[in-house]
Amino acid sequence: MGGRTKVGVTNRLAKFCSGRVHYAWVVLGVMFVATLVGMGVRSAPGVIIVPLERAFGWSVGTISGAISLNILLLGLLGPFMAALIDGLGIKRTMVWSLALMAAGTGLSVFMTEPWQLYATWGLMVGIGSAAGAIGIATALVNRWFLRSRGLAIGLMMSASAAGQLLFLPILAQLSERFGWQSVALAVTLALTLVIPLMLVLLPETPSRVGLLALGATSAPPPQRAETANPVAIAMRGLVRGGRSLDFWLLAGSFSVCGFSANGLVGTHMIAYCVDKGISEVLGASLLASLGLFSLIGSTASGWLTDRFNPRVLLFWIYSLRGLSLLLLPFTQFDTFSLTAFAVFYGLDWVATGPPTFALTNEVFGEKDAPVVISWIFVGHQLGGALAALGAGSVRGLSGSYMMAFVASGLACLMAAMLVLRVTRRVPVLRPAE
Repeated sequence: MGGRTKVGVTNRLAKFCSGRVHYAWVVLGVMFVATLVGMGVRSAPGVIIVPLERAFGWSVGTISGAISLNILLLGLLGPFMAALIDGLGIKRTMVWSLALMAAGTGLSVFMTEPWQLYATWGLMVGIGSAAGAIGIATALVNRWFLRSRGLAIGLMMSASAAGQLLFLPILAQLSERFGWQSVALAVTLALTLVIPLMLVLLPETPSRVGLLALGATSAPPPQRAETANPVAIAMRGLVRGGRSLDFWLLAGSFSVCGFSANGLVGTHMIAYCVDKGISEVLGASLLASLGLFSLIGSTASGWLTDRFNPRVLLFWIYSLRGLSLLLLPFTQFDTFSLTAFAVFYGLDWVATGPPTFALTNEVFGEKDAPVVISWIFVGHQLGGALAALGAGSVRGLSGSYMMAFVASGLACLMAAMLVLRVTRRVPVLRPAE
């Protein structure tokens, strides 16, 4: 009875929106909120590195290892989560994942040993976060949008920036005033509040509420339900992608994105600021300002992806990011240099997503794109995990993050050249059901 009630509420909302705004934008809004909160959770470890070091005497390398595990699982499990939605559905996959993340962050309040940090923030939050990976976002956008797909994926990815912008200053203030446990409790509450929103407002497909995808003039042909094991579906996507040079070009460049973004800057920027004599709160504010410009950059990237060659767009995104990272260690870390970094780096923080999404759809087709792009995202997270762990180790051995930032900048310039080699094809667009 409860399930039918939720469907009835969703149908009434869809009818209310009819003639005002396509319900696809409501669905996108729900996923925006879920992604925003998920990013708040994923940004929290960067806030508590220094407090955990002070509270328990754990090394930065030890704490970075748990964060690295989180990032790694987010990537490695993404293809299997994308495959799972064929049987379980987007809604149930997301709800169970949010619940697991909430359990992990809530239990972490009681941790006193490093293995508990690895079990909660590393394992539980890492597994739960995999549902928020790009594969499920791709499946949702392909189901609900035929027109404005680049803009839709750009808006979803801008939720990462918005989450950072909203959560980081709040979490930093909570940590400073009430201790790191308050950070864990805050994100647990936020995750718990998102679950009923998903249950009520998120139908699986447009046809469930009597609609067509945005921009579609007819319903997609019925497709045979996928009965294969999700593991088999995921591995089949890997085999198909692995046979293509384009897959390796996209995976290689996206690994550099992960290395330079969530692995390095997202994890270590606050600690780098502390090393330079800047307070944790000001460091978190810098990351939040990166999020503000990233919100603009990701949305603009999506709009541009719908209109221009995504290869050229990616070239400029990686080039600007590389130059920003190369120059930062040689600045005075004063107001001018940090503001300039926030602008130039922030504009392309998650701007790689929409053109990478478009290229994957173009090269591999809409049906296979969610799983294939999830494998490409594995490269992103491997790069992020390497940077999270490696930058912490570099800091521990040399006493400075300088070489980590220089290496990341050079890698971005190499990625800029790789993306220009992705084969150009003419895509045939249709809504995915």
